[in-house]
Amino acid sequence: MSIEYALVSEGEEDEPIELPTEEDGSLLLSTVTAQFAGASGLKYRVGGRLRGLRLVEERVSPPPGGWAAHRYFCAFPRASAPPSRPRCSDLIVLGLPWKTGEDAVREYFSSFGELLMVQVKRDAKTGLSKGFGFIKFAEYEAQVRALGRRHMIDGRWCDVRIPNSKDGGAAAHRKVFVGRCTESLTAEDLREYFGAFGQVTDVFVPRPFRAFSFVTFLDPEVAQSLCGQDHIIKGVSVNISTASPKRDRGSRSQLLGWGLMEGSATRVYSWPPEAWPAHPQHAPPAPSAPAAPVSPARDAKPYLKYH
Repeated sequence: MSIEYALVSEGEEDEPIELPTEEDGSLLLSTVTAQFAGASGLKYRVGGRLRGLRLVEERVSPPPGGWAAHRYFCAFPRASAPPSRPRCSDLIVLGLPWKTGEDAVREYFSSFGELLMVQVKRDAKTGLSKGFGFIKFAEYEAQVRALGRRHMIDGRWCDVRIPNSKDGGAAAHRKVFVGRCTESLTAEDLREYFGAFGQVTDVFVPRPFRAFSFVTFLDPEVAQSLCGQDHIIKGVSVNISTASPKRDRGSRSQLLGWGLMEGSATRVYSWPPEAWPAHPQHAPPAPSAPAAPVSPARDAKPYLKYH
């Protein structure tokens, strides 16, 4: 049986080469890619219009008229659009010394990256610094580095945050909650595992053991990308979620209960507000009877209110 050849070129205007077909009349995609790296199929032109050839199980099928009826050129996958880079935000610098001006702020933060804007807020009447200012970096990586630490400027500790953010600004978005931990997982184990995803700045494992931990990353994008996922660390399946606290806004008073200290143990009660016991010293005596004596043992136990 004679072998049929297909005339194939990389582009429509390029010089074609002959590629051998298979016994069933198809052309292997591997045969095409061996000559034209990255090709994902073949197409041809009929009457000014482009048509693509059917590709099934890495085999290119011939057109209705057979391979000899047309000349073919390669189809390549469209280049995927690069992921959009996060934009830099205006950052607020809190705790600036009164003597610190814009030149000093610019000189300090220039070590993290190029700055597009530096501004120290001043009183309109006196011209004195208000103790805070704003900066903006040209590169997002520089912003991440600046948010990941505290700063000593002119002998005073200053904090950099994203304005109008809650729960500590970017710090809340850089921290994740690691649930379903076991006592076999140490802080070093968590730091080593999560360090593969991005730079870890802090690992908190509560003591005594509470079956959860907190991991803080330098880049908030890394932290948020892990939320909602399960990970297996040394044979232990843990779940990652956001570390931002959830607040119940349904009631004016958000008291969870009372704790009664007895030695080193703490008992926490979650009674509804109408059922909370009154503290002995706040309970007024009945007008028709003398006040009941207060037990010395009970009076000696301090009460703690949990918010």
